[in-house]
Amino acid sequence: MNDLAAEINRTLANYAHGVGEEIEKVAEKVAKEGALRLKANSPIRSGSYRKGWRAKKVGKSWFVHNATRYQLTHLLEKGHAKVGGGRVPAQVHIRPVEEEMIDEFIQGVEEAIRG
Repeated sequence: MNDLAAEINRTLANYAHGVGEEIEKVAEKVAKEGALRLKANSPIRSGSYRKGWRAKKVGKSWFVHNATRYQLTHLLEKGHAKVGGGRVPAQVHIRPVEEEMIDEFIQGVEEAIRG
């Protein structure tokens, strides 16, 4: 009976390790593809904002951020007030990519769990 319990524990540990590795691969893939999509879909004026999108691993988590002109992300995504009055309209480009990334990650995790 002890051998059966040990074998079950060993099998579950191997499964969990394999699933964990697959989830890390999915996270990396989704983050890198998301950064590429943001580079393609970002508004272009000078080009440095568009070229600044990066996927970065911090600990076990992946982040997509703008390394060059991070100050503009909120202003462009949400719009902002002009100096002389009025508003600059929002150029929504981050949210659609974020939603796609979330869906892709969920699908990838479900596939990793199913095996």
